[in-house]
Amino acid sequence: MPVKIRLSRQGRKKIPFYHVVVADSRAPRDGRYIERLGKYYPKTNPATIEIDFDRALYWLQTGAQPTDTCRSLLSEKGVLYKNHLLNGVKKNALTLEQVDSKFQAWVNEKDSKLQQQIEASKNSKETVKKQQLVAENKARETKAAAIAKKNAEANAKPAETAEEAVN
Repeated sequence: MPVKIRLSRQGRKKIPFYHVVVADSRAPRDGRYIERLGKYYPKTNPATIEIDFDRALYWLQTGAQPTDTCRSLLSEKGVLYKNHLLNGVKKNALTLEQVDSKFQAWVNEKDSKLQQQIEASKNSKETVKKQQLVAENKARETKAAAIAKKNAEANAKPAETAEEAVN
């Protein structure tokens, strides 16, 4: 039985979220599956990925083939990297201590990059809001100046017409 790690679509129209599942490759996309490994929310920024690391690693080691999208999700979470390192242990190229240290260094680097990305996104949103506020204030000032000018002209004309009526 060929087993795949793939996505099962959930959610409503234009608001998708996915379950990462292990399923027989012959089963329909949203149909029967063997085990649910996690969730994927693509609409958040950055996308939210929740995966049971140990079970995903187990299924990869037993021969389950991830689809292209699931491969990128598993790579994002480090499951594929850990599988690669453990295959090095099987071939006597690495020890478990080396695997743990390399993987921990990778996780720390990944977390720092993610935090930088979140901060950059937050800062860019704040600068856009500030720019919009400045533009709105300028537009408000120009409209207020135009209205004041119009009112001044309107007030001056009735005084002139009153003087003409007296003469």
